Amino acid sequence: MGKENGQHHMDEDSAKSSKTTTEAAAKRLPGSRNGKAQGELAELAFMHKAASLGFGVAKPYGDNRRYDFILEAGGRLSRVQVKSTQSAFGRGYRVHSHGNTRFGKTTYTPEEIDFLVAHIHGENIWYVVPAYAIVNRDGLCLYPHGSRKNAGRFEQYREAWHLMK
Repeated sequence: MGKENGQHHMDEDSAKSSKTTTEAAAKRLPGSRNGKAQGELAELAFMHKAASLGFGVAKPYGDNRRYDFILEAGGRLSRVQVKSTQSAFGRGYRVHSHGNTRFGKTTYTPEEIDFLVAHIHGENIWYVVPAYAIVNRDGLCLYPHGSRKNAGRFEQYREAWHLMK
């Protein structure tokens, strides 16, 4: 009986902890209660940003491709994967550069996407990173406010929308 009560107590604590984490996340991004909802909001923000910059924006039917959008500019088409973050990671932010497949988590390749576009939600900062710059990387560490020496390797891609034109 003691073990059962102890297990029950641990389950309640876990549920409370999970609820607290979920509530904190919802406060950070209004309307978002989970990662999928946050991703959907990031995609909406991306469509608005890209269209306002003059890109043609197409959303493929379904979600069985490794890219989220196709952008058109000057007759050129680009396959774009959109990622977002709102949580600080040390002095910067971290976004994943992998997706989930039936084989588990796999990093994006230049054969699958042309660009990974990362959005830092709370700061409304965008990084337009060519696929070749993320090869064999599980994630990107972004430092929009500066960082230690050599840690800002992706700053050259901050707001680099011109790379898609």
